Amino acid sequence: MKKLTRKKKQQLRRNIILVAAAGIVAAALLGMVLSVTGFIYNRYFAKHPVVAYDKIRVEQPEITEDFLTTNPNSRPGTKLKHVKGIVIHYTANPGTGAKANRDYFESRKDQEEISSNKVSSHFVIGLKGEIVQCIPLDEIAYASNDRNSDTISIECCHPRKNGKFNRKTYHALIRLCAWLCDRYEIESPDDIIRHYDVTGKLCPLYYVKHSDKWKKLREDIWNKVLDSQYKS
Repeated sequence: MKKLTRKKKQQLRRNIILVAAAGIVAAALLGMVLSVTGFIYNRYFAKHPVVAYDKIRVEQPEITEDFLTTNPNSRPGTKLKHVKGIVIHYTANPGTGAKANRDYFESRKDQEEISSNKVSSHFVIGLKGEIVQCIPLDEIAYASNDRNSDTISIECCHPRKNGKFNRKTYHALIRLCAWLCDRYEIESPDDIIRHYDVTGKLCPLYYVKHSDKWKKLREDIWNKVLDSQYKS
């Protein structure tokens, strides 16, 4: 067998290095293509884009803690062990603000201990977009009937009888829900529900009567979560 000359050995070595480098570049390019393809599919074509919660942090909105007094009617103190969803309500009290509705929940402590007086919510969002927290997140609220034990509840104020949220309330709701989705790693927008979806009650009224607006609201919440994912 012929021995390779020094020059040919150097040329062979260079060729091997070039081939290896080309392979590395090709693999990197393939990885990038697959990553971009996956991003595009997940973001725009998947029914419910998957959220990589380990890669995001949704900023907490400004929240004013004004916890109810512990009492049997509106803050029983029962531990909330596992959160699987978020339930959205409307106050059914047009023109009132977050503090007024929070104080209504507080007033239940002085009432007879019967089912009609058992009412509260973890949060109330006011007409100016203010967010008042009434119940600690590790306790249940009396808001969503059979789903009290595994959901966070949000009451939304509204200016008119039709129950439509104004712009400030709407956007505060999106920010709060997105943060809660991150905190509890909510798996799907299907886990963001209306009181109506639990009991059939027309709550939140406008978003029961206008299912397209409910769909848009839920999409806006989920897009807020996804935007946080891709910006991080």
